[in-house]
Amino acid sequence: MPSGVRRFALAILATIAVGLVTTTVAYSGNAGFLPGEPHSPNAHDIHRAFIVVAIFTGLILLGVEAALILFVVRYRRGKRARTAEGPQIHGSTKLETIWTVAPVVVLAIIGSFVFYLLPGIADAPKASAADQTRIGVVGKQFYWQFDYPNGSISIDHLIAPADDVVNEDITAPTWDVIHSWWVPDLGGKYDAIPGRVNKTWFKAPVGTYQAQCYELCGIQHAVMTATVEVVPRAQYDSFLAKRRSAAGILPLGREEWEGVCLKCHRLDHKYIGPPLGGNALLTQRKGLEFLLENGRGQMPPVGRGWTQRQFNALLAYTRQLSNGSSG
Repeated sequence: MPSGVRRFALAILATIAVGLVTTTVAYSGNAGFLPGEPHSPNAHDIHRAFIVVAIFTGLILLGVEAALILFVVRYRRGKRARTAEGPQIHGSTKLETIWTVAPVVVLAIIGSFVFYLLPGIADAPKASAADQTRIGVVGKQFYWQFDYPNGSISIDHLIAPADDVVNEDITAPTWDVIHSWWVPDLGGKYDAIPGRVNKTWFKAPVGTYQAQCYELCGIQHAVMTATVEVVPRAQYDSFLAKRRSAAGILPLGREEWEGVCLKCHRLDHKYIGPPLGGNALLTQRKGLEFLLENGRGQMPPVGRGWTQRQFNALLAYTRQLSNGSSG
């Protein structure tokens, strides 16, 4: 390839690479570097570990690439004939010792720092019973179900008390697939494994935080998102009381309709599944329960394991839809 053409091709390639990198950074939070803004003590420790590892790996990248460029320039063919054999470079005991010992030292430093932070990430701080709570996080195709201490349930919208230790029991039903619970601002990723409980925690100020499934779990994995709304303790207690009362039936039904049914269906047109508008099952308890508990065709059993209150809530809301009182 003529040198002019080669230089032009390299310039085009470099321009494209810079454009892709800057575009990615522009559309990312934290300049495209950190996973989120930490709002919980364990999330702060994860970020510290992330930064330390990034510094070491960045220095290694710069060193390796600098050495590569140096060798390319220093030992280039130049004016030597293509058929001529290049200079024979023999090993260096000093260099070989350095590139053997240096990685061991780097790994030891990183490992020691991570193990130093690990207890603060994995272990919830001690707190009185009044200052902590426990919430079950259940991953199902394709929604998140949250189980509260008094038996209340919410879908895709977790409510938690502010400035208290919130323990999370993360799991999935034995008949489901693996999911992964991740709230970037509140901590690391934890797998929701069928039949197994993984535990984590957070302690956050008032605010709304985005969550998502980080394990490819099926056709609608991308829409398996949720919000974590951290509210004052009094508001949290009020939510629990209302959700368990008769006034909580329709709000729960709406969450089930939007978080479970609308992930794959629409009322007036085909989506992943067939349209539901005018479907008699929306008002028939027995048929609706059977469909949700057993699935049909490619539809998973999205309501398997639901309580009677959950079925009642969805039926109350879908009957409203069939009466045209809500969209």
